[in-house]
Amino acid sequence: MIQAPLGVIAFRDNTHLFYLLYKKGKGLYNGVCVSQKPCEKNVLFPCTARKRLIFIMAVKPRLWTRGFILDTLVNFLIYIIYYMLVVIIASEAISSLNATVSEAGLAAGIFVLGTLAARLAAGRSVEIYGRKKMLYGGILFYLVTTCMYFAVDSLPLMYGVRFLNGIGYGIASTATSTIVSAMIPEERRGEGINYYALSMSLAAAIGPFLGMIMQQFFSFRIIIMFCVAVVLACLAAAFVMKVDEIRITEERRAQLKEISLSSFLEPKVMGIAIVGFFVALCYSSVLSFLATYASELHLMTAGTLFFVVYALSVTIIRPVAGVMFDKKGEDFVMYPTFLCLAVGLLLLSITTRSWEMLVAGVFVGLGYGTFMSNGQAICVKLVDEVRIGVAVSTYFVMLDLGLGVGPYILGAFKGPLGFSGIYSLVGVGSAACAFLYYGLYAWRRNLRQSHEAGSVEKA
Repeated sequence: MIQAPLGVIAFRDNTHLFYLLYKKGKGLYNGVCVSQKPCEKNVLFPCTARKRLIFIMAVKPRLWTRGFILDTLVNFLIYIIYYMLVVIIASEAISSLNATVSEAGLAAGIFVLGTLAARLAAGRSVEIYGRKKMLYGGILFYLVTTCMYFAVDSLPLMYGVRFLNGIGYGIASTATSTIVSAMIPEERRGEGINYYALSMSLAAAIGPFLGMIMQQFFSFRIIIMFCVAVVLACLAAAFVMKVDEIRITEERRAQLKEISLSSFLEPKVMGIAIVGFFVALCYSSVLSFLATYASELHLMTAGTLFFVVYALSVTIIRPVAGVMFDKKGEDFVMYPTFLCLAVGLLLLSITTRSWEMLVAGVFVGLGYGTFMSNGQAICVKLVDEVRIGVAVSTYFVMLDLGLGVGPYILGAFKGPLGFSGIYSLVGVGSAACAFLYYGLYAWRRNLRQSHEAGSVEKA
């Protein structure tokens, strides 16, 4: 704190300079920000003479900027299209292209392969060629490949279009995640990423519902026309979005262009990314088998409402979890996510009533929904700004991989264990992920911090 002439105190922190006008006795201190960065222009500080003008002033950097809102909106629309199409592609392949059930499943799932390929390449490309250019390129490619559905008249062509559409989705979604991760102030990173991740949760709830409703009343061609209009809205929003590009030296640019494993995968986040793989593998049991399991139990209504309850619980908990992440640290948030996911999956394994399945949906939402966004926040926290793109893509590659291979691995246990046994297995596996998190991330972080603290003391 800097002492100024009587009646005025100048206060400076890392980003703000305030002149505080005060009067003796009880009253209010009127703080006027004269820094150039946007913040609250006039702030009132209640104080008393006994405090002798000793107080703590905390000014939150802005989170809800125009760029943050537009990027979150673009991400929401990108995911809406993905979830709309993923629930109707299989039935469209069966009804229009005479595909078998397994062929239709491949038509739906091959999209993930394109997404994985795109994420691996886009992570470093987004920093080499620019974040906004990659966002434009990803959305344009997403637009072109969405239009290609109009020409699909055979199963091989459907496979090709789905793969290419997955590439467009992967590039665009990686770009939006990288942009927003760099845009959020460090002090509000957990909170910001959790709010941003709500766009995915809402899309996961609205997209499938919208897709199934439209399929009942409109042709596949009309649905694709709607999707094209949504992608055009994404493109329009991207053009007016302000994106802060990172400035990198030519030497650093040359390093990024070098082909090596670290060019595509960020070693610093592999620990939390591996944990994410196993958590996603456990959660894939819900995406892949819940509908069939609910049918076996004659709980189809509860099975339909499961994801609505899931989305509601995620929507409520994510803002709270984000604030706790920033205030209490990642461990305070992460360990309960493993416990909640385990409880939800174990409850599914013994479900016989509708209310039990819906309660399981709440716990699964609290578990997986909270883990996904806060795992991303950890990844951003671990790397320099120039590596955010690679770090985010590494994390989502492992999540997508877990969701992709999970059904094949867990499906092998259907015969000996049944669906109830599978949910018991993944419930125990989710709890075990807490130990994996400690071993691959928390323990190493604590060791590194102890070493750094020891080095400071010696200095």
